[in-house]
Amino acid sequence: MVQIIPAKNIGVAYLKERFGLQRVENEAFFTEWLDNLPEITALEKQYLDRVKSNFLNLVQRPPMLEDAVKMVVLSPLLDLAGFYSQPFSIGTEESIEISIEGEGEIIRGRIDILVIQKQFWLLVIESKRAGISILENIPQALAYILISPNQERPVFGLLTNGEDFQFIKLVKKDKPEYDLSDKFTLSKRQNELYAVLKILKNLSQILT
Repeated sequence: MVQIIPAKNIGVAYLKERFGLQRVENEAFFTEWLDNLPEITALEKQYLDRVKSNFLNLVQRPPMLEDAVKMVVLSPLLDLAGFYSQPFSIGTEESIEISIEGEGEIIRGRIDILVIQKQFWLLVIESKRAGISILENIPQALAYILISPNQERPVFGLLTNGEDFQFIKLVKKDKPEYDLSDKFTLSKRQNELYAVLKILKNLSQILT
């Protein structure tokens, strides 16, 4: 009998056992969030300041759910980074299944926002309700990225609950390997959306 496993219920240890997934302990593996980042304009900074202010105002009146996170925070970032323009396209609430050969198991879930370019899954964004730690959702995002049909090029992900942001890079090739960026947060005095936008712009340029 086939066992259905919700993606939200899996952990990194499960992915390591079933897929051989390993985290890379080498800073040179994931430089896309650090090196050659594009500058952003004064106008973009003003806009991001308003996005941060809007989010902080809304979280004072909980609960702030996923749809609000997408509308208030993610949509402006994707727009400014160019992910609403060609050659990218956007899918939302995409169903995914991962069949594990020989184990009789299927991982099933939904991707909140999927950015696609030339049929390759390039950026997976998993938004979570404000107030929930993104750490516990890293395995779910990794599971989604693992089913990308792209075997040669890196696949990137972004996890956010609206307040915190963390990027993921996964390379499949011989064996799946991944690493994480530092975490960016809106709870600091400086607006770390500036850094998030720079990284998103860098990824959009790399992926095209």
